[in-house]
Amino acid sequence: MSVNADDIIQGVELQDSEYTVVQSLIRNKYKAYDANDDLVLQGKQKMFKLKEEFPFLDKDGEPAFTVQAGGVFDVAGNYTLTDDVTDEPVIVLDKNWTVFTHEWKLRDPDTETVIATIDSTSTVIDVLRHLPYIGILFHLIPHEYEITDANGDHIGSVHGEFSIKDRYTVTIEDASGVPREAIVAAAMVIDAIEGN
Repeated sequence: MSVNADDIIQGVELQDSEYTVVQSLIRNKYKAYDANDDLVLQGKQKMFKLKEEFPFLDKDGEPAFTVQAGGVFDVAGNYTLTDDVTDEPVIVLDKNWTVFTHEWKLRDPDTETVIATIDSTSTVIDVLRHLPYIGILFHLIPHEYEITDANGDHIGSVHGEFSIKDRYTVTIEDASGVPREAIVAAAMVIDAIEGN
């Protein structure tokens, strides 16, 4: 299955250009709300799994898709988003490991072509977060990411907010080349994996 503008994950369909994502206080459990503040997607990281796994449910609590690590304790940052209805892979999410920035690529599972990139825009803060002893203080500053398409053109962003719970806004200005569901799911998985 090759990703294109018309491919929609069967279990859920997102049409808005902005979503609010809220993380539970206790663990990596997320809910996404649309512009009308209606629940549209929810996901959580399964505990005690050798391979990291994030099942996502639609607004009615029905299985929609699952994001799973490519290997046990996957340090390469390779995760596959699989449609729970068709059991087909839809997107592969790869972390590019660098010292100073957080960069994630969304690839087509068949062709391996990069269809979008999610880059941290707060390089200085990312560096400060890794400092011994005082780095923990910089984890309180919300994360910011830019979303670009395969050509490097801006298509959206992820903006964290100061709040007791992790809360951020995912804005998708142009999702003609990647499903919105994959972008919103990627934002949640990135937050969980990076411990934001």
